[in-house]
This record gives sequence, structure tokens and C-alpha cells, in this order.
Amino acid sequence: MRLIGKAAIAMAIVTLTAMVPVSALADDTGHRIAVVDVAYIFKNHPGIKAQVSKVENDLKAYDGQLQAKREELKQAAERLKTFKVNSPEYAAQEEQVASMESKLRLDMARKRKELADAEASIYFENYKLIANGVKFLAQHYKINLVLRYNSEDMDLAQGDSVIRGVMKNIVYHDDSLDMTKGVMQYLDQTFNKTAANPGGAATR
Repeated sequence: MRLIGKAAIAMAIVTLTAMVPVSALADDTGHRIAVVDVAYIFKNHPGIKAQVSKVENDLKAYDGQLQAKREELKQAAERLKTFKVNSPEYAAQEEQVASMESKLRLDMARKRKELADAEASIYFENYKLIANGVKFLAQHYKINLVLRYNSEDMDLAQGDSVIRGVMKNIVYHDDSLDMTKGVMQYLDQTFNKTAANPGGAATR
């Protein structure tokens, strides 16, 4: 493992050992605590996955269009070589190649921003839905604090996975504290209501 990876793990161990256990917080204050795996919801909820797949399919479709435009530019550049330098034909073809290349760069930049904005919107809107679901369940069950955790198991063969595992803020929790499935169900209902009433906002 790289030196920086070892340093990160060492720092994580120091941080975790200094933390006050969640169970102790619950015992001392009498507050009710739950946990939720936000990353798991983003990766596994069908509605969110469908939105991400749409963006990915748009990217694949654009890649096909981009390849065709690059081929056109390549052919135009090849035609440029058939003209005598400084001839009117050469100047006209050179201008066309420059225009095609400039337009292609602008189109690529515009599409990249469009896809980046679409991806950001997916995470932004769905995180708000997740937060609403957490709030709804927390208020219903009179839970005072909901902590975000990561249920991913460490994979020794992947250094990044080990670092993420060591950096987890929660080392242990009782399964009964996990509201992830409840939030997934809340999202199911929200997505279903949105599908049934696409012109209006989903309500609980």
C-alpha cells in the first residue's frame, strides 16, 4: 500500500479511538438514535438508478454522434492535404477545418456541462427526498438523531475500500437502528406518486 494510504489509515484509527461510542451517547442523554446508509440508497434504489441510466444512455448516444463528427473532421483535414498550400482552395478548406474543429470543441464543452448538470440535479433532488424520508421516519418514531453510515464491507484487495472502512464514523450498530429500508420504501411511495401525477409535486 502507498505511504499516503498507510498514513490515512493511521489517522483514521486515531480519530475513531477518540470518538465517544454512539451507545454511550444514547445512555447518557436518553435520546433515540438511528442510522441510514445514504450511499446504499443512491446505488440501489430503482428510481434513482433509472435516472442515472438515462444520463449514461444520453452520454453513450452522444459518444456515437461525437465519433461521427470526428470522422467528418478527419476527412476534411485529409482533403486539405490535396490542395496546394496558399491556393484559394487550400485557404477555403483550411477555414472549413478550423470552423468544424471549433464547433466540435464548443459542442463537447456544452454537452459535458449539460450531462454534469443533469447528474448534479439527480443527486441534489434525490438527496432532498432522502432527507425528507429520514425526517418523516424520525418524527414518526420520535428519533432525535440520525447518523449517516456506510454498510460497505472492506475488501483487502482494494486499498480504497480498506481506507473507507477504517474511516467509518460508526464501528458498530444494532440492526434495529438502521432505517435505510424504511427510507427506500418512502422513496418508492414518492416516486410512485410522482409517476401517477407527473404534473404536480409528490406529497406524503
